[in-house]
Amino acid sequence: MKTLLSIHSLTKAFGGLVAVHGVSFNVKAGTIMGLIGPNGAGKTTVFNLITGNYKPDSGEIIFDNKNIKALPPNRIVSLGIARTFQSIRLFPGMTVLENALAGRHCRMKAGLWSSLFRLPGQRNEEKRAIKRALEELAFVGISHQHANLAKNLSYGNQRLLEIARALCSDPRLLILDEPAGGMNDQETEQLIDLIRAIRNRGISVLLIEHDMGLVMEVCEQLIVLEYGELIAQGSPAEIKSNPQVIEAYLGVEDDD
Repeated sequence: MKTLLSIHSLTKAFGGLVAVHGVSFNVKAGTIMGLIGPNGAGKTTVFNLITGNYKPDSGEIIFDNKNIKALPPNRIVSLGIARTFQSIRLFPGMTVLENALAGRHCRMKAGLWSSLFRLPGQRNEEKRAIKRALEELAFVGISHQHANLAKNLSYGNQRLLEIARALCSDPRLLILDEPAGGMNDQETEQLIDLIRAIRNRGISVLLIEHDMGLVMEVCEQLIVLEYGELIAQGSPAEIKSNPQVIEAYLGVEDDD
């Protein structure tokens, strides 16, 4: 199976705090991988390094055989990496459809003059973008809300809108930062089905999630961080039985 993303000895410090130290792992094409660990383990920092929000102090980030560690976020999106955020980042005063269309912007080619004068090429491209945005909204199950303002959606549906917006950018790797946060049990089960459906489209998924039921059910491989260092990686079954992981994160039972 082809390696889509390779992380080699990634390190990032903020002043005297080393948030990520020497982390290395691979993400295979067409797989679902989870990144877990206690609060402060460096998980979101790793995501921010991959997506260009932070620049690593050392190490390499190779996506589809290209070194992307020095690229800005918009360039990384155009190469095929999209993400959602731990704290929802939508345009609350815009419609659901307009929010989804924002994710399509990186794939649109119309120039300044075409847009100013509404030339036929620009109008056709806009129609195609709207069609695609509606398709992704339908894929996540909220197309009936397309004319509603984003701020009026339920918290769970706002999470789904973020995913739809990310999918509009044609990603080959989708990075999800705590997608089940704030969801109820029914919404979480629907999210599990959605993540699998995304993988079935050939899109690799890398996710941070504290809901261990979701992680163990949906992920094929797991990476475990503690204090910015990788302490284990393997299948969910291997991680569940790893003594170091149990002590550091999953918890141990008292002798009594």
